[in-house]
Amino acid sequence: MTRRPAWDASDGTDDGGGRLRRARRGVLDSLPDDVHSALVPPGALHHRVTAALANWQLDDAERLLSVVDPSSPYEVPAEGGDADPGDAAGLGRAWADTLRAELLVRRLRVAGFTLVGEPLDAPETTESLDLHAGVAGLLDRGDGASAPEPGEDDPRSESAANAALAIALVRSAKAAFDASDDDLQRAAGLARHARIELLSRRIDAAMDEAVEAASLLDPQLPPSALLVDTLGTLAGVLADLELMPLALDYQRRALETATAAAAAGVLGPDEDPDVLAAGAATCLGELCAELGEALLDDGDADSARPRFAEARELAEQALAQLPPDAGGVVAAQVVHGWALVGLGEHAAATGPLRAAVRTSSARGDRALLASALLALGRALRRQGDGRGADQQLAKALALATEHGLPRLRRAALRELCTLHAELDDAGRALPYLQAYLADELDRVDERRTRWVELFGRRKSLLENERAAGQLRRQAYEDPLTSLPNRRYAEARLDGLLSAGTTPALAVVDVDRFKAINDAVGHPGGDTVLRTVADLLLAGCRDTDEVCRWAGDEFVVLLPDTTAEQAEHALERIRRAVAGHDWAALGVPVPVTISVGIASATRGDDRRTLFAAADGVLYDAKRSGRDRVVALSALTQTRAPDTPLPTPRPAPVPASPLDPVGGFSPLLGTPAPRPADPPLSLGAPGEPSLGPAPAAPPGRPVPAEPDVVWGVGRSTEQVLALVRETRAAHPDRPALVVRAGADTLVALASEHPGSTVDAAAMSAAVGPVPEPVGRVGVLCAGSADASVAAEAAFVARVTGTEVVRVDDVGGGRLRSLLADRTLLDDVDCLVVVAGLDASLAGTVAAMTDVPIVAVPTSTGQPGSFGGFGSLLTMLTAASPGVVVSTIDNGHAAGVFAARIARRTAR
Repeated sequence: MTRRPAWDASDGTDDGGGRLRRARRGVLDSLPDDVHSALVPPGALHHRVTAALANWQLDDAERLLSVVDPSSPYEVPAEGGDADPGDAAGLGRAWADTLRAELLVRRLRVAGFTLVGEPLDAPETTESLDLHAGVAGLLDRGDGASAPEPGEDDPRSESAANAALAIALVRSAKAAFDASDDDLQRAAGLARHARIELLSRRIDAAMDEAVEAASLLDPQLPPSALLVDTLGTLAGVLADLELMPLALDYQRRALETATAAAAAGVLGPDEDPDVLAAGAATCLGELCAELGEALLDDGDADSARPRFAEARELAEQALAQLPPDAGGVVAAQVVHGWALVGLGEHAAATGPLRAAVRTSSARGDRALLASALLALGRALRRQGDGRGADQQLAKALALATEHGLPRLRRAALRELCTLHAELDDAGRALPYLQAYLADELDRVDERRTRWVELFGRRKSLLENERAAGQLRRQAYEDPLTSLPNRRYAEARLDGLLSAGTTPALAVVDVDRFKAINDAVGHPGGDTVLRTVADLLLAGCRDTDEVCRWAGDEFVVLLPDTTAEQAEHALERIRRAVAGHDWAALGVPVPVTISVGIASATRGDDRRTLFAAADGVLYDAKRSGRDRVVALSALTQTRAPDTPLPTPRPAPVPASPLDPVGGFSPLLGTPAPRPADPPLSLGAPGEPSLGPAPAAPPGRPVPAEPDVVWGVGRSTEQVLALVRETRAAHPDRPALVVRAGADTLVALASEHPGSTVDAAAMSAAVGPVPEPVGRVGVLCAGSADASVAAEAAFVARVTGTEVVRVDDVGGGRLRSLLADRTLLDDVDCLVVVAGLDASLAGTVAAMTDVPIVAVPTSTGQPGSFGGFGSLLTMLTAASPGVVVSTIDNGHAAGVFAARIARRTAR
């Protein structure tokens, strides 16, 4: 639990050293990784430093940070010594570096420079800072101080040192965050670094940090104060990047998370749930009011009014939740007043806004003061008080410019320009207009569309990478014991053997497991298996790997281990299992294991080695169970009748199935067994995988892929069908559709050159033909994406180029109208829609390209499993549209590809 610092940091002062020493003791926790817990969010010290930085109380922030060890990233180890690589690895160090970097960047901002030393307002007489000189100065002093030594009076030298140190701190903090396993703390740090980049006007760098932070904020993260704060910080960054819809989404999620955290009772003793929820509501209200102002500027008063109404409701909610003396009351009052101004209630807003200006000015909260001044100036302008409005807006502009508040600065410039235009004072309006046009907004507007697309794509890419990792884990992990499964064991053993190592393999079987299941039931049997798995893990080395093979059987892979060494290890585990207190788990019958061990030599393969170990396990079972039997020096090339070393313990009677004894017949030609029933090559409505019918004379058979449907089939059945069709038609791909994640992973493992699309749940094994013609795939909404992905994948594998555009339903058709490339430069269009089923008819009216419409079963509950969408498409009056069956992206993709190929010919 985060400790409260043992000092009052309201003024950040030190009473001669004692108070500061007490503070230093108070912020250090006793955690083993030496984390400064009060400095790591949501710690109390972190909150106070953050508030001081946000209010531009930079001296106070520096005094607060002075209680943390200020080791310099430029520090050189003593001669002959090595730097400790773990010194900067903890979260405490990462946050200390981050907060110091933000402090230095804000000091640079006040001095008129960016993080990289460029002047903010770039007059011709201002030169960039020499950061190399700043680094040299720091190294000469050797103490990492950001301020110049006594006697130095060159402000450029101080700024260069600040910039150089800030850059080093940012790099150090990023490296420490990257090394952390805590995704939420990493996201919080990245969002804070995005804020630092914005302060330095490094827009692209801020975007990169925001994208990565967003990708780490999994929707399944449990609610907490840190998650609320991180979502709010990211929302503010996105708003500054002019991505207001995304900012609103993240701030709404912050409010929902705060409400959920309060309801779940997961907040710490120092965290007030009402204050947390009120703060999130205030921030959301501010964004709503800001969006309302933008809509008013665009002349859309009808759309602006609901935004202001929501802002007022959120502010009133916050004011009702907050205690009268809470720090967030003034911020909520400002948002409430801003909303009233937007709703036309200017007189009711003016008094509270004047009070908010006085309070925030007395507290030194500059960001809040600038916001209050701006809202008050708006109210006065709309009441007709031009002089009063000019005074308030000019003060707001000065504060926003000085402290790097780009949204407030642009709003103040816009208000001042509008004010003097209304007063017919063109001479005073013109400079504000020029400044507004010269500001960053023109650059941001040009990039806004590209950034929205970039943000979505990069976030999806990072999320897909994590999903792929989770998919791999699921494919190779046993859900009951959380051990690696048989597929992993086979792949790992193949890798060890192909690398030329000589592993030992132990096959472990729980004795008489059926009797255990009968005695304690299947839940008790599952408990036994999990406990045996834990005992196996506890008895093995870090380099050994325990896997669940099947049922009550486990395997242990022991790299570079002889059978004798493995026997000693497994004998210890056998004794541990036999001596375990099973009665405490409600298991009345004794639990023991039998183990067979074989050691590989050069030339062995996985099947031979497993057959040897499994045969020795059989000997252990025959000789009475609850024992370990080992055999070494086995190779796959030994003849079946070659004598084998006698297993231990003492020889046992021969099995009636093996007159020689041991298990050597397992290595010979296996006895014939009844053939497996043939796998069905097709199902009702599926393409057949049987021999292709003979083509009529003079007409070539189209080399389209053979199709294997994964629905209702096991992974092994799909793999067998793929092998069969590849053997029959090696010149064309085998197309697998509607396959599960495990099947796709298995296909990729067995056929390394295959093409796999997880979103389409499809794979192509074999050579994909060169594309001929072009197909466009339009997807109405995210709910239809899987069917659209299937159609696009099938069309490409069938032999045509594919262009796909998502989310074109509803009012998002403007992009197609603005850029008709997709409508005019394709040979066939596939339109996939469920809830927006009328999209196919709408698109048909815009182009003469043939259209394949695919109704989907997604959408509202009243869609009757897609039947409503099907009827809508079938009854559309637009010509040139054919309709596929519900959710049949495969048929649509094949049909569209055929049209495209024939058109191209």
